[in-house]
Amino acid sequence: MGPMTILLIPIGILLLFLIISSFFTVKQQTAAIIENFGKFSSIRNSGLHFKIPVVQRIAGRINLKIQQLDVLVETKTKDDVFVKLKISVQFQVVKEKVYDAFYKLENPHDQITSYVFDVVRAEVPKMKLDDVFERKDDVAIAVKQELNEAMTNYGYDIIKTLVTDIDPDVQVKAAMNRINASEREKVAAEYEAEAERIMIVAKARAEAESKRLQGQGIADQRREIARGLEESVDVLNNVGINSQEASALIVVTQHYDTLQSIGEATNSNLILLPNSPEAGSNMLNDMIASFVASNQIGEEMKKTNAAKGITNKKSTKRARPTTPPPADDDVTF
Repeated sequence: MGPMTILLIPIGILLLFLIISSFFTVKQQTAAIIENFGKFSSIRNSGLHFKIPVVQRIAGRINLKIQQLDVLVETKTKDDVFVKLKISVQFQVVKEKVYDAFYKLENPHDQITSYVFDVVRAEVPKMKLDDVFERKDDVAIAVKQELNEAMTNYGYDIIKTLVTDIDPDVQVKAAMNRINASEREKVAAEYEAEAERIMIVAKARAEAESKRLQGQGIADQRREIARGLEESVDVLNNVGINSQEASALIVVTQHYDTLQSIGEATNSNLILLPNSPEAGSNMLNDMIASFVASNQIGEEMKKTNAAKGITNKKSTKRARPTTPPPADDDVTF
């Protein structure tokens, strides 16, 4: 192998390397910027491409997909509450403005972050904390409008901005939770009080109805007892027993019936007074004596009332008028 052959080998390898490196590919949704000796030459889209070796080079590649940048901003509300907002910015490089997006901005993420900080710190201090939660869409719209006006000139399109998180200070969140818990406890207490009131009213109505039915039952019971006593007295009168003796006999009978019912209960602690063996006969004698005494008193009262009536009649009789004597002028001789 001669010296010429040895020299041609590295040259061939170098040429082969240059030919291979002249071809390049660009991925889908990506753009490649080609420069000739440092000067912009062209923009290549997805596919297989060729560039002149040594003369042309790939200066950079730009992603044409929709991207998202999350920005965390700390600011103060109108009621002096420090709050952290997480702003998610969805943006995309305009395909027709790849040149501006590549050459006009060194770091687009820093640029977008600066605008987000500026807008949020201008809008949130105008709102109270509760309004920040309720009007977070207004903050997102304001950020989107500001970014669109600024970033369109640089070849970027702001698709959407979202306020994805609002994080107040820990003590503020604890206070808000206590307020919310107090409000819920208040509502719960009101509902519990209303339920208790309904239960009390329903219970009172049930007790009133129960008392009414109980009173009606007692009245019916007493009516039936009176009717039974009346029938018993009639039966006893038919066999020659007067009403007083019949009443005493019925009372004594009920007394012994009560003692019998108490004796039938095994665990009864009830004591009926009087409970001596001679209690029945004593009760019967006492009742008969009381009936006789009451009859005697009634007869005496009748005699007294009758005597008083005769006296009153005599005292009410009018005396007859007497004729006055004649006057001196009327006397005749």
